[in-house]
Amino acid sequence: MKHIFILFLVACLACNRNNVTSNPITPGQSTTRIQTDKAVYRPGETVTFTLNTVPPNSNVRYWHLNTVTSEAPLSGTSWNWQAPATDFRGYLAEVYTKENNTEKTHASIAIDVSSDWSKFPRYGFLSEYGAVPSSKMDSVISSLNRYHINGIQFYDWHHKHHQPLAGTVASPSATWKDIANRSIQRNTVQGYIDRAHQAGMKAMFYNLCYGALGDGAGDGVKQEWFMFKDAQHTKRDVFQLPNPPFTSDIFFTDPANTSWQQYLANKNNDVYQVYDFDGFHVDQVGDRGPGLYTYNGTGLDLASRFQSFLEGMKAAHPTKRLVMNAVNQYGQQNSIARAPVDFMYTEVWTGHEGYKDLATVIQNNATYSGGKSTVLAAYVNYKKAESPGAFNTPGVLLANAVIFAFGGSHLELGEHMLGKEYFPNNNLVMNDDLQKAIVVYYDFLTAFQNLLRDGGDFNNITVTCTNGKFNTASWPPQSGKVAVQGKKVGEKQVLHFINMANATSFDWRDTNGTQPTPVTFSNADLEVSVSGSISKVWVASPDLNHGLPQALEFTRQGDKVKFTLPQLKYWDMVVME
Repeated sequence: MKHIFILFLVACLACNRNNVTSNPITPGQSTTRIQTDKAVYRPGETVTFTLNTVPPNSNVRYWHLNTVTSEAPLSGTSWNWQAPATDFRGYLAEVYTKENNTEKTHASIAIDVSSDWSKFPRYGFLSEYGAVPSSKMDSVISSLNRYHINGIQFYDWHHKHHQPLAGTVASPSATWKDIANRSIQRNTVQGYIDRAHQAGMKAMFYNLCYGALGDGAGDGVKQEWFMFKDAQHTKRDVFQLPNPPFTSDIFFTDPANTSWQQYLANKNNDVYQVYDFDGFHVDQVGDRGPGLYTYNGTGLDLASRFQSFLEGMKAAHPTKRLVMNAVNQYGQQNSIARAPVDFMYTEVWTGHEGYKDLATVIQNNATYSGGKSTVLAAYVNYKKAESPGAFNTPGVLLANAVIFAFGGSHLELGEHMLGKEYFPNNNLVMNDDLQKAIVVYYDFLTAFQNLLRDGGDFNNITVTCTNGKFNTASWPPQSGKVAVQGKKVGEKQVLHFINMANATSFDWRDTNGTQPTPVTFSNADLEVSVSGSISKVWVASPDLNHGLPQALEFTRQGDKVKFTLPQLKYWDMVVME
């Protein structure tokens, strides 16, 4: 996965080796800042809110979709709320004041009430485990908590691919080096695990499914377990890495070899005895090309062999979670999606560059897996991230609008935002407008998860803008038009409006950071062709009014429903009930 692009990797190691703890994420918010004590809550659990300041005569109102479930006055900067008993629901808490019959919203925050993260996964990462101060770890987890990240991938935390635990169960090492010769400290790894658990997050340890280093034989790795480039088992399949900085090449074992599976399961058991990880984030490096053989000379289809590996890992540790990366969908349909993984995870590369491809991957993954959620590792501003600078806000938000609207989530948030597949790279920072926007986008993803990620069927609905504010086109995007995608969720008809009207490219990677800010449209009169009765029309957007729902007046004549869309910047969600 992240070991594929070696020239970049070496360069970013050189530029980031002494600078990996800079460029931290700081969630941007309005003057009134609100936080919850956890990223996710069990039904009936107590939610604790904190505010930095409470405006006079403040109230708090709790929303589920467009319905107010309760409200109460606020008298202090901290208060509790009992999460409702219904499982797998999203809510939005709004802090507001009212003067002269006019309400003003000061802050909002989403609440996820879910007993299992796999229903609505929001995945983050960690990548630096040196001498990280406690205050820094507190800050990182607090930031991820504000984005409602409910699981963390501990990237490149381990000692060796074939022996992830440094030291022994009886005497685990206090410090060790990873494959890139970076210093890792046990106290930092454990400190992050503890903090993640306090925030309700899952802690997933990263490793390849089939990697052994050059000294593997001395640690018990057998020659018979490897994949070979010839039928005579004279040439192992190897991923060559420059030394320095890397301490070894990576030699690939056959993931379906049961002896290898047992060996690695035993090594994972050592990890679980020392560290309270919740599961195994399994990686691969994609298509290794034709001509792969077992030790016995039998040709093997690598893409089909991941299912066996994952089933072996689950059998060895049935209570632990599993997630596996399908690099550019390699092995996804007929192997990974059939295995006992918590959700689908795709690292998106060449051949899937378009916004339409993001949507297709998410939809395909749901089909392959029988409806499981998807997390996409999709690195925005890819070339720009080779040098210090700032993320291009339109590129990030348009990619997220598409991913979220089609029911996925985006692996992008950790100690910093991701621009490259080597997670320690932190050349790009979020500027102020992106910091503020990304908070609301993750609130929106969480608060409205029951419309975005909880089943339903995508459909095409005819939408026309009758006062010429913009032109529309059904998904996928078309030049000069607002893209519209429908989705039927129960009795609700959802319409996603994604503003591609002045997009200069439909490549989600926005590799050089040149995607322009969309033109904001106001008061667009829309006509929608629908069947069945309509009792309500409402709109919500992460770009407007803290993500809160807003009722819309509408009229109906025959099969035409007419209403006015107050504003469209990046993404609006209209719901007709």
